[in-house]
Amino acid sequence: MLVVMQSHAADSEIARVVEVIKGQGLSPHVMPGATRTAIGITGNTGAVDKSLFEVLPGVDEAIRVTKPYKLASREMHHDDTSIPFTQGTIGPKTFTVVAGPCSVENESMVLKTAEFLVSVGVKFLRAGAFKPRTSPYAFQGMGLEGLKILAKARERTGIAIVTELMDTEHASAVEEASDIIQIGTRNMQNFSLLKRVGKCRKPVLLKRGMSATLEDWLMAAEYVMAGGNYQVILCERGVRTFSDHSRNTLDLGVIPPAKSLSHLPIFVDPSHGTGKRSYVPAMSLASLAAGADGILIEAHPDPDKAMSDGAQSLDFPGVEKLLGRLKELAPAFGRTLS
Repeated sequence: MLVVMQSHAADSEIARVVEVIKGQGLSPHVMPGATRTAIGITGNTGAVDKSLFEVLPGVDEAIRVTKPYKLASREMHHDDTSIPFTQGTIGPKTFTVVAGPCSVENESMVLKTAEFLVSVGVKFLRAGAFKPRTSPYAFQGMGLEGLKILAKARERTGIAIVTELMDTEHASAVEEASDIIQIGTRNMQNFSLLKRVGKCRKPVLLKRGMSATLEDWLMAAEYVMAGGNYQVILCERGVRTFSDHSRNTLDLGVIPPAKSLSHLPIFVDPSHGTGKRSYVPAMSLASLAAGADGILIEAHPDPDKAMSDGAQSLDFPGVEKLLGRLKELAPAFGRTLS
């Protein structure tokens, strides 16, 4: 249920609604808006009596939410969510590029990449300190030492850090070193991990599971938001199909329905979605056209020598060329390249 307050509702009246919600054994989620405050209610297994709230001072109306993903639903939060950073805002009027190597390999490579990205206007660096790999013998990342390198890159260049959290054990360390916490496809339904990042105060980039439906994906976002962290960014990264011409099937068709059902920003990862660097530029441009709020691409100073995912990584000239094309196209879709 969503309790919509009157535009002139006093703080004491909002507090009274929160008190009544808690008195019913439910969880209130106060969501200030441009003109009025709304209070979402979660935790109920059956219908909530609307009259409990409609009679309270300052309440305009109480609305039933039909979707199971209540906090992620446009029924609960009609306007698109924007997430502000020092480096810029992720949201409906911008198209944000996040780029960087698959893995933190060494300090010099990460610093070189961060400095390059800043020089061409990219404000978000992606790189994995902890890497989930299909083979137990593949490079698994530098772990805590990798987080220190990422923190150094941020300190030196001012670039924001996006890095993956794989388990609850390292949640505090990853939260401290990152500006956006990434939850990978293999962990989209790791509910203990989702509950943990729900307690974090850093935005969460939630990758779609490789066989997840749209509702599965939004319910995973709901786990994070139910914990009190409303700063969730969805990320489409390709799903498993019978296709053998690319690493995965990049499902750009999921963007319009996701935008229709949810207010959360959505990114696309064309690197993992295709697995081939020659396909990444076209799918990046298509992501913008489809309505995505940004892309997450892999970039490396020497992709052929990368310790992981070199085949899908752009080199620096490739990144510059792609940025130029995105900059030309973005205004046609009412976006500013960030």
